[in-house]
Amino acid sequence: MHPITIVSLGPGAPDLLSINALNALKTAKQVVLRTADHGAVALLKDEGIAFTSLDDLRDASEDFEQFNQGAVSAILDLALKDSLVYAVADATMDETVRRLKETAGPDITILPGIPLSAPFLASALPEQPVIITSAINLQISNAQQPLCVVELANAALAGDVKLKLLEKYGENAPVLFFPPSEAAIRPSIQFPLTELDRQADYDHSCGFIVYPVPLIKRTQFDPEDLLAIMRILRSKNGCPWDREQTHVSLAKYLLEEANEAACALVEEKWDEAAEELGDVFLQLAFHAVVGEEHSTFTWEEMLFEICTKLIRRHPHVFADKVVSTSSDVLTQWDQIKQQERKETETGHRMLGVPKGLSPLLRAEKVQKLASKDGFDWDTPVEALEKVHEEAEELKQALLSGGDAVDELGDLLFSCVNTARLMNVSVDRAIHLATEKFIKRYIWMGKTIKNDEKDWNLLTIKEIGVYWERSKAEL
Repeated sequence: MHPITIVSLGPGAPDLLSINALNALKTAKQVVLRTADHGAVALLKDEGIAFTSLDDLRDASEDFEQFNQGAVSAILDLALKDSLVYAVADATMDETVRRLKETAGPDITILPGIPLSAPFLASALPEQPVIITSAINLQISNAQQPLCVVELANAALAGDVKLKLLEKYGENAPVLFFPPSEAAIRPSIQFPLTELDRQADYDHSCGFIVYPVPLIKRTQFDPEDLLAIMRILRSKNGCPWDREQTHVSLAKYLLEEANEAACALVEEKWDEAAEELGDVFLQLAFHAVVGEEHSTFTWEEMLFEICTKLIRRHPHVFADKVVSTSSDVLTQWDQIKQQERKETETGHRMLGVPKGLSPLLRAEKVQKLASKDGFDWDTPVEALEKVHEEAEELKQALLSGGDAVDELGDLLFSCVNTARLMNVSVDRAIHLATEKFIKRYIWMGKTIKNDEKDWNLLTIKEIGVYWERSKAEL
């Protein structure tokens, strides 16, 4: 294959075509334009530069993907005959150029040119660094910086772009819009993002810059906004309570919020779960900002630790290790974890189970470690028999005045064993039992009132009758 040189024709005005690109076009043996619908084409004709274009292919294609594939094939076929220059509006934004580079590699030379965004940025002179993307291949991760979008070719594309941007920037984000024009100096108009697909005209020369909304006026938020809010709350003029908090004082709130989120998830209350998980997210951001101030750790360090851990512990995804079942994955995870911590004996691994976990969850994790060594019941029924045994021992301790607390602990530990072998979270089981108790208790109160009786005047036996009725009803 012969060499392929790619040049950028620029934003459209003939005087924005670089001298380097013009010289390459003049000396080329073959010149192919992505489209002849470009302002610089008149200059090429004046210079006597012969060219062909891919406009017929574009018109015959059903969508951008089909055109991109056809364009790459057409250019490569022509390069088999002789060297050529392929001219696009902006090589840094063009999908066909990217694919040619991936395919042809060393045979491709891309000459620098004036980008499509140049007239927009020269007119706007944004104070912040600007992210630049094409409307066709819109790339957006957050709304912390202005976004310059080029090649807003038609109203349908503008509608698609608007919907994607609304999710990040919000409906009140200001837009600086540049209507179709190939003039070097571009006029612009300003309106809210919601108006982006309601303009009179669009074409390949059209584009815009969307700006972030001030923090307190935003209708959409991302993690950076949460960190910004926490920094304000921790600042000199922020909230006194937030300023007083430390990693240690916040620890209990992380546990509380995580438990509340878990309960909402178990009950499949999705709106409530979103709110509760947001509270968990708040705790993470709170610790990150406290960490910034005290040089303990940062948000970036937190993300680094979890991302590297996930990659390291999933060699079957990110490397060449092969596993076939979820059970194999868990076994591999545990083996990698042991290697990282240089733990070999189960007893020492038990010592590594955090004491800050809820006691029931810590008991469950310790039991799982013992189970991996084969020290376990075979079935939940066998574990349940141990529950009866421990209950009897607790009863005897209570009757004799012995160490009832110790026996109570043994009973609870046996209950955790039974739940674990049932493949049920003991926390979930006790949560469900508590919710059931509350519903029955409320039912009793309402029914007693409906029966025109006074709870306080009933005997425990009479209340017990209502309790049995509640069990039949609920």
